[in-house]
This record gives sequence, structure tokens and C-alpha cells, in this order.
Amino acid sequence: MMGWSLVFTEQYEKRARRFLNKHPELEKQYLKTVQLLEGNPFHPSLRLHPLSGRLSDLHSVSINLSYRITLEFLLSDQEIIPVNVGDHDTVY
Repeated sequence: MMGWSLVFTEQYEKRARRFLNKHPELEKQYLKTVQLLEGNPFHPSLRLHPLSGRLSDLHSVSINLSYRITLEFLLSDQEIIPVNVGDHDTVY
């Protein structure tokens, strides 16, 4: 089985840079989350779940209890496209 590929958009990379500049202490956790996501998006510690309402085409994973990454989860292409990163209020 092929692995998952993460597709980073320019817009997301800007958001991620802004997030990491604001929270440098989270960089290790963030990178670990991204690596885990690519290796196995269904890993229990990521708490992957679909969103609802206006974000119903997105999923979310946890960096820690306070911070999330929202993403497009394309099962057919095995692609994961991160959309936003931040605390609950920022990403939802």
C-alpha cells in the first residue's frame, strides 16, 4: 500500500509559519504531528475526525489539547492537504 502524501499549499505554509513564529515552543510537537499524519493519519493520538457545518468538507487533527490542524482528507488520492493550524477558535 502506498503511503499518504501531504500537499502543502502556499497559503497553508504562510499560516504554519505564522503559527510557529507565535508558538516556537510547539515546533517539535507540530513536526511530530505532521510526520505522524503522513505515516498514519488514523493514529489514535492525532484524533482525526470530520468536521461539520460550514467546514464539513474538512477534517481535524490535534497537535495537543489546545491546538489543531484542519485539513482536506482525500481518500481517493491518498492526499492530505493541510488548510489551517492554530487554536480551536482560529481553525473553526
